[in-house]
Amino acid sequence: MAEVKMALDGANKDLSASYMMWYRFSRNPAAVIGTLVVLSAVIFAILAPYITPKPEDVGAVVNFRARHLPPDATHWFGTDKVGRDIFSRAVFGLRISLLLVIGVLGISVPIGTVLGLAAGYFGGWTERIITGLTNVMLAMPPLVMALAVSNLLEPTLMNAMIAITLLWWTWHARLIYAVSKSVASEDFIEAARIAGAGPLHILFREILPNCVSVISVKTTLDAAFVILFGATLSFLGFGVKPPTPDLGSMVADGRQFMPDFWWEVLCPGAVILYVTLGFNLLGDGLRDMFDMEG
Repeated sequence: MAEVKMALDGANKDLSASYMMWYRFSRNPAAVIGTLVVLSAVIFAILAPYITPKPEDVGAVVNFRARHLPPDATHWFGTDKVGRDIFSRAVFGLRISLLLVIGVLGISVPIGTVLGLAAGYFGGWTERIITGLTNVMLAMPPLVMALAVSNLLEPTLMNAMIAITLLWWTWHARLIYAVSKSVASEDFIEAARIAGAGPLHILFREILPNCVSVISVKTTLDAAFVILFGATLSFLGFGVKPPTPDLGSMVADGRQFMPDFWWEVLCPGAVILYVTLGFNLLGDGLRDMFDMEG
């Protein structure tokens, strides 16, 4: 009976902690707004073929009679230099940006987390090798390296992911290394080791849960940076290959017509601002929530 009572008390404590975390998050206006913005961006990206007025304009469509039309009830964001609907292309470009986020962070976060955990826990040569490699990668200018990799490869979404992923794991590795090194010296880790727990158990069952809050905040904030980084590569001509719509390349195409046809730059730029602001607000809200929890 005593064991059952202790188990129930532990479950109630976990539920109470989860409820308090949710309460703090829901009382943070920035976090709520960021969540709504990110959810709306994801919904728009998923339903892009069904909610855009001109989904056919995603391809190599030309309609010179409709070129450079200003925003109106038919074309919410106006049209571009060959008459394509900018709103439709911007929504599909948003889909490309979110796919880039999923691909880059889906690879770099696990790699950086595992390497950071290993360096912080094992120390010695493992720590020296991993931190040395991380420092070398961090010493390289990110944009220059990404441009170099993109220049060697064909401009596709997959190659853009590769170029960004080669850099992004380093920030996660360094962050998780600092956290895991601190946690590895705690008494409960020594107790687990004395009890016979193996390295994998200690890494992923004892240390990793203490890194979840840091990983969540870092990943959310990084999503905004990945979108900006990908848009920058496309703006410079090293991103997604035309005619596939990409927010960065749309801004690049429209800049030659500024200021007369301002909507060709402002509208896709506003979409970039919208989604990056959403991720930043969400990340700040998560950080405040976990800080209050601590």
